[in-house]
Amino acid sequence: MKVLVVFGTRPEAIKLAPLIKTFQADQEHPRVEVCATGQHRFMVDQVLHLFCIKPDYDLDVMQPGQALAETAARIIIGVTKVIREARPGWLIVQGDTTTAFAASLAAFYEGVRVGHIEAGLRTWDKLHPFPEEMNRRLSACLADLHFAPTRQARANLLRENIPESRVYVTGNTIVDALFLTIERLGSDERLRTDLDQRFSLLDPKRRLILVTGHRRESFGEPFRNMCRAFVDILKIAPDTEILYPVHLNPNVREPVEAILGQAPAEVADRIHLIEPVDYHSFVYLMQRSHLIVTDSGGVQEEAPSIGRPVLVTRDNTERPEAVEAGTARLIGTDRQRIVEEVMSLLSDGAQYEIMRRAHNPYGDGQACKRVLQYLREMSGGDKATLPEFCSELSFAPVSATSS
Repeated sequence: MKVLVVFGTRPEAIKLAPLIKTFQADQEHPRVEVCATGQHRFMVDQVLHLFCIKPDYDLDVMQPGQALAETAARIIIGVTKVIREARPGWLIVQGDTTTAFAASLAAFYEGVRVGHIEAGLRTWDKLHPFPEEMNRRLSACLADLHFAPTRQARANLLRENIPESRVYVTGNTIVDALFLTIERLGSDERLRTDLDQRFSLLDPKRRLILVTGHRRESFGEPFRNMCRAFVDILKIAPDTEILYPVHLNPNVREPVEAILGQAPAEVADRIHLIEPVDYHSFVYLMQRSHLIVTDSGGVQEEAPSIGRPVLVTRDNTERPEAVEAGTARLIGTDRQRIVEEVMSLLSDGAQYEIMRRAHNPYGDGQACKRVLQYLREMSGGDKATLPEFCSELSFAPVSATSS
C-alpha cells in the first residue's frame, strides 16, 4: 500500500499537506512519497516549508508562456517516470488542477490505483470554471476511490454512475489544514508578533476587506470591473480599507496595478497591494478581516470556520453548500452589484451577523484520518472506525441568479 501523493499548485499543497503529515505520523502505514510537479513554483515552496514537507520528486514542469496542453503533456511524462521508479500501490491527487487530471491519467496508463481527494464538486458547465470543471470530471473517470467533502459531492458522483462502494464522505482536508494553522497562530507567540509587525500597515480602526482573485474566466474586463468596484466602495465607506495579495499571473496583475495601483489620492492610502503570502499569513489576514471578496474555492471552505462572510466574484460555483448554508454569496463580476453587495454587509449589521454565524458544511478537522482509514480498508486492512462526515444539511446546485 505504498502511496505516492502528487500535487502542483498552492491550493493542492495546502489541502494535501495535512494528509501527508497524517500518513507520516501513522506507524502502521507504509511509506508515503511526495511528488511536486512544479505547476506553481514559489507559492508551493512556501506551503511545503510551513508544513515541513520535502518532496521526493520535483518535476519542475513549467516553462515561460506554456500552454495548458503542454503543461498537461509534461506532467503526464514526468509522473509516468516517477511511477515507474517509485512503484506505488496508490496515487493520490486533489481537486481540479491540470496536475490532478494529468497525474491520474499517467497512473491509469501504468495500472496504478488513484484516490481523488475533494471529489464530486460540479458546476455542470464545462467552461466555468475553466479548465477546472473538466479536470475534476475527467479525474473522476480515472479514480478508483473518491473522497467527497460533502454529501452533495457524493450525490454528484453517484449521479455519474460511480459505484457507491467507492465513494466516501470525509469532509474537506482544507479544514484540517486550517485548524492546524489556527492552533499554531494561537500557541506561537513569536509567529503572531511577527505577523502583527509585518501587517502593521493595517489600521485597526478600519474594517478590512480582504480580496483575492485569479480565475481565468475573469481575465480582462471582469477583473477591471472588480477593481473599479473596490475604488467605488472605498469612496463610499471611509472607515474601510482593502488588502489584496495579488496573484502572480500577468492577467491579474496588469488590471490590478493599473486601476488599484493608480487609484485616486482620496482612497489610495487605504489600498494595500502586496505579493502573495504564505498560508499562515493568509489565515492571519482572514482572522483580521471584516469580510472577504474572492473567486477562490478554498476560501469559500475556510472562511466559515472563522466566521467571515464571503462574497464570491463568480457566476456559479462548484461549492453550492456554502451558498445554501449562508456563509457565502455569489455576486458575479458586475461593478455595480459588487458595490451593492459589499455595502449591504457593511451597513446591515443583522445581515452581517447571519452570514458570520452560519453553519460550516465543509468539515470537522478529521478528513485526513478518514482518508487514511478508507485507504487501509480498500487495501485489505481493518474496517474504518471513524464515521463519515455529516454536514447536517442537504444542498442543491446554486447559480448566481438564484442567490
